[in-house]
Amino acid sequence: MTEPTKYLLDESRLPKYWYNIAADLPVPLPPVLHPGTYQPVGPADLEPLFPLALIQQEMATEREIEIPTPVREIYRLWRPSPLYRARRLEQALGTPARIYYKYEGVSPAGSHKPNTAVAQAFYNKEAGVKRIATETGAGQWGSSLAFAGSLFDMEIQVFMVRVSYQQKPYRRALMETYGATCTASPSMETAAGRAILAKRPEHPGSLGIAISEAVEVAVQRSDTHYALGSVLNHVLLHQTVVGLEALAQLELADDYPDVIVGCTGGGSNFAGIACPFLGEQLRGGRPVRVIAIEPAACPSLTRGQYAYDFGDTAHLTPLTKMYTLGSSFTPPGFHAGGLRYHGMAPLVSHLKTLNLIEARAYHQLSCFEAGVQFARVEGILPAPEANHAIRGAIDEALRCKEEGISRCILFNLCGHGHFDMQAYMDYFAGKLTDQSYDESELAMALAGLPSVPAV
Repeated sequence: MTEPTKYLLDESRLPKYWYNIAADLPVPLPPVLHPGTYQPVGPADLEPLFPLALIQQEMATEREIEIPTPVREIYRLWRPSPLYRARRLEQALGTPARIYYKYEGVSPAGSHKPNTAVAQAFYNKEAGVKRIATETGAGQWGSSLAFAGSLFDMEIQVFMVRVSYQQKPYRRALMETYGATCTASPSMETAAGRAILAKRPEHPGSLGIAISEAVEVAVQRSDTHYALGSVLNHVLLHQTVVGLEALAQLELADDYPDVIVGCTGGGSNFAGIACPFLGEQLRGGRPVRVIAIEPAACPSLTRGQYAYDFGDTAHLTPLTKMYTLGSSFTPPGFHAGGLRYHGMAPLVSHLKTLNLIEARAYHQLSCFEAGVQFARVEGILPAPEANHAIRGAIDEALRCKEEGISRCILFNLCGHGHFDMQAYMDYFAGKLTDQSYDESELAMALAGLPSVPAV
């Protein structure tokens, strides 16, 4: 392992800096484009949505970005998060593999999302912003921003994808407990929502639609900004506390991963665990296989096109180059709501084009099977999203068993499933099914990708 990791940590092994992989990429990220001019966006284009500090982080190329002291002090409520070796899972599988998992479910909101929610709330508070509008899929992000808003005395408005709003009432209750308001999306509160409902009154919603509603609310009020829980560079940057801690913890264990596995929807928890290790590799350190696991019902990395697209359904956002299923694509209502996004983070997409990561897609029944097996031997009930990472890690461990090779496997258990019990009840009752997207709808969504001149 190369030396730089050590000085990124304080005496408690809590990171002092976020790691920015943009500094080490062999090819820079494609620019974000203005949808009207097709020219790279500048800070002025983003100021209606984000504070300047986050805009600077979004465009940053320096390797280390200091974590503000107030943010680190809040991180200390649950960070460093534990790294466990899954010895009982290893025994149950009969594998020679050494399986480790970073457990982000110890945060107050129950997932990795507060790592960026606290940072975003801090920077908005510093900029004098009083309200933040946002979207959420399964509710982890909405709960986390609600938590962060309560700490900084900010008003939080959350548009929650309707199918998850109905499936996960306890996450909605958690947001309200923290003081946020939560509205099912699409809603009648925005022009974007009303337009969707006029065409399809019972629309189940999508993250793209919820983003449109939150962005619309943010740009209409001078005291309001928008916050996103995944996809953007600054969000992935904040999540690198996960991988930086894992580097230090594995050093204490005198081990190093041969394989890293993470679930992927927008890409934040995956980048958080993987990017610090990929940075080590890019700077001449030990190579590692990195595997992104996504849902087969919303397979942006394995089925999408690498193209410029909007991040939202109403086309209110800039254009980013990413693996996308099309901004109008509406995935079926499978239970891993945090993975139901039409596009993959531009940074994660770029890593795939550079062949630095692999991608696989799994159906939800095999993922729930893996999650139940994990819970019965390790004792932690995973979120449906995290079940995808567990499925990938188990498959890699079984591959080690077949080959008779002992490899070190690291995965990110990005959240607990305590608010997802209906999903498990449906699984045990045989009501959970493997869902597939509509091929004709996907073809239509991809046909509607914007035509962007060569950049």
